[in-house]
Amino acid sequence: MTVLRGAWRVARAIVHMLHGALICLAVFPFLDTARRLQRVGWWNAKLLRLLGISLHTSGTPHAGATLVVSNHVSWLDILVINAVHPLRFVSKADVRHWPLIGWLVAAAGTLFIERERKRDALRVVHQVAEALKAGDTIAVFPEGTTSDGRGVLPFHANLLQAAIVTGTPIQPIALRFADAAHAVSPAAAYIGDTTLLQSLWAIVTATRMSASVTWLAPEASAQAERRALGETLHGRIADALGVTEYRSAA
Repeated sequence: MTVLRGAWRVARAIVHMLHGALICLAVFPFLDTARRLQRVGWWNAKLLRLLGISLHTSGTPHAGATLVVSNHVSWLDILVINAVHPLRFVSKADVRHWPLIGWLVAAAGTLFIERERKRDALRVVHQVAEALKAGDTIAVFPEGTTSDGRGVLPFHANLLQAAIVTGTPIQPIALRFADAAHAVSPAAAYIGDTTLLQSLWAIVTATRMSASVTWLAPEASAQAERRALGETLHGRIADALGVTEYRSAA
C-alpha cells in the first residue's frame, strides 16, 4: 500500500510540474508581477497537497520590500514558503541544473549563487540589494546548506548586507516538518549523500507529513553590524523551533 501510494503521488506531482512548465511558457509572459506571484502560490500549494503534505502557518508576512531569512531543511522549503507568501529566492547554483525543477525555479525569478566562490556572494549581494530597492521580497537560507531539522546550523551573514545597505526589514521564519511518527520528520531532511529521487521517495511514502511555517516579527537592519544581526536572527529562529542553537559563522 505504501509503495502504491508513493507511486501515485509521484505520478500526479510529475503531471503538475509539467503543467507548471506550460504555465511558465504560455501564461507568464502575459501576466504582471502580482498575478504571476499569485499563480506561483497556487502551484506550490497544490504540489504540496499532491505530495501528501499538509501546510500550517502562523504569524504574518511583512508587507513591502523584505529580506526573509529561514532555516533550511529541504528543497521542500521553497514550496512551503511560496505556498504561503510567494516571493523570490536565492538558491545554490546547482539547483538550476535539476531536471525540470531547476527550470521552474529559474522562471519564478530565483537568484542563483555559487557558494564555493566568495566573489559570487558579492555579486548576489548587489543583485539582492537592487531587488529590495525595487520593492521585491527576497528569501535566503543563511545556513548555506540543509540540516536534519533538529538544530539550526551556523549562519553565514554575507547576504544580510543587502538589507543593511538598503535599510530593508529582515523577517525571520521558522520551518518544521513532522509526520505521524516523528515530531521532526527524518523523511523531509535532504542531507548528506541523499539524492533528489531518494528524497522525493522518502517524502511521498511518509505518513501524514506536515509542514509548518512561523513568521516572526521583522528586525530593523539599518546601520546594523551583519554578524551581530546574523546571531540575533539565528537565535530567534532556534528559539521559535525549540531546537539546538549553534554559534553563527561569519
